[in-house]
Amino acid sequence: MRDNRMAGQRNSKAVGVIRLVLAAAVTLLILFPVYWMVVSSLKTQSEMRLAVPTLWPEGFAWENYAEAFRVIPYARYFGNTLIMSVGLIILQLNVALWAAYAFAKGRFWGKELLFLLILAALIVPDQVTFIPIYVMMSNLSWLDTFWALIVPNGASAFGIFLLRQAFKSLNNDVLEAARVDGAGRFALIYKMLLPMALPTVVTLVVLIFISSWNSYFWPLIMTNSSDMRVLTIGIAFLRDSIAGDEAMYFHIIMAASVMAILPIIIVYSLMQKHIVAAMANSTFK
Repeated sequence: MRDNRMAGQRNSKAVGVIRLVLAAAVTLLILFPVYWMVVSSLKTQSEMRLAVPTLWPEGFAWENYAEAFRVIPYARYFGNTLIMSVGLIILQLNVALWAAYAFAKGRFWGKELLFLLILAALIVPDQVTFIPIYVMMSNLSWLDTFWALIVPNGASAFGIFLLRQAFKSLNNDVLEAARVDGAGRFALIYKMLLPMALPTVVTLVVLIFISSWNSYFWPLIMTNSSDMRVLTIGIAFLRDSIAGDEAMYFHIIMAASVMAILPIIIVYSLMQKHIVAAMANSTFK
């Protein structure tokens, strides 16, 4: 019995070590592209053109980041991306709050059918609907404006689904007591439901921010002028403008890319506590 117990402990330790090694290998595999991007952004042009790439820069060329602002109007692109992302967060979050409240706590005919139609929208890609929306934006003279970047994406089917699941898990007795005290729908949503489902709301905000910050297809077709470009488009245009001579500016492209992902890392780091809480109190149970 003792030998069997010791053998089982050894097997358990071996399995634990294997899991740890596999987890470390997968982590390194995922993080290596990010590491390579950061390292490349700090290399000089001559070092980038070496036949055998170096895994660590010989000297830290911090001027690459300043050069990115000179090669392209980086500050303008950053500001455009920030305005678009904040606008989408405000619009999508408010639409999702009201729609989720209606589907979770409201009573009206056809509620389940309408919710199924919203879920069906999750499988429709932007490439299917962008032509009629593009025509609509053109008729409204909204092309190459922030209206075209924000308004068409103002409703998120996933956001409505996520908050609806969170609201359904909340006790109706609290809402009924608030109604008796004279609370209206505005107070119920913003003063009661939103704080009670705060981890899920924060998670949705982070997801909207990441999606809008990384958006490429929609800004590409809705904007034409350099003044309205966002970071993803600006960096892609920089790459295309030097096609065939990437080795001369690759370190600049990497520096611009590093600065582009920093806001995502910062937002995720600040909101991580709420995201973990939302996962712990999973609304999909």
